[in-house]
Amino acid sequence: MGYNPAYKGINISKVAITEQEKEVFRSIGNNEKGAIEAVYKENYSLIQHFVISNNGTEDDARDIFQEAMMVLYEKSRSPEFELTCQIRTYLYSVCRRLWLKKLQYSRRMESQVENYDKIVAVEEDLEQHDKLTQQYLTMRTAMGKIGEPCKSLIEAFYVHRKNMHEIASFFGYTNADNAKNQKYKCLVRLKKLFFAQYKNN
Repeated sequence: MGYNPAYKGINISKVAITEQEKEVFRSIGNNEKGAIEAVYKENYSLIQHFVISNNGTEDDARDIFQEAMMVLYEKSRSPEFELTCQIRTYLYSVCRRLWLKKLQYSRRMESQVENYDKIVAVEEDLEQHDKLTQQYLTMRTAMGKIGEPCKSLIEAFYVHRKNMHEIASFFGYTNADNAKNQKYKCLVRLKKLFFAQYKNN
């Protein structure tokens, strides 16, 4: 079952999560463009108003909302996570926490931040998001250092989903087993680079 285009934004303080909204959440996890666009359309104006009302700009609102959408997407892909509130409530809670953090960091917090009727605890989710982001950046740095042909071989297998026979043919290995052995050596090297970089960070 895919995204239902009839989904509309709803009052964050009065209505509990519905099966329809759970389906939208699942559709986000399946990377369905219609669901992601609808959530953006139905919720962005709320976040834009919140950020601009609290010492922010339109660019700030866009950045904060995009990061919150990444958190929502990560959670929609996690089998351990269960959405227990409206998508709007969750997004607002994440954006509010991210914006408070940014205000405190830039020392722009001058008064009580505007609030809505309902928010949920998202600190743990944001910690996991920060950790994943840091791991991604560390891995990207390690991939930049690993050199060829390891970089292309790992990308062929994990990003482009090529099988060992295809990789052997493309990279000129005599058979799939040789390609598999080379992939293993590349992964060992990548792990060493990753953990060296992770330790430095």
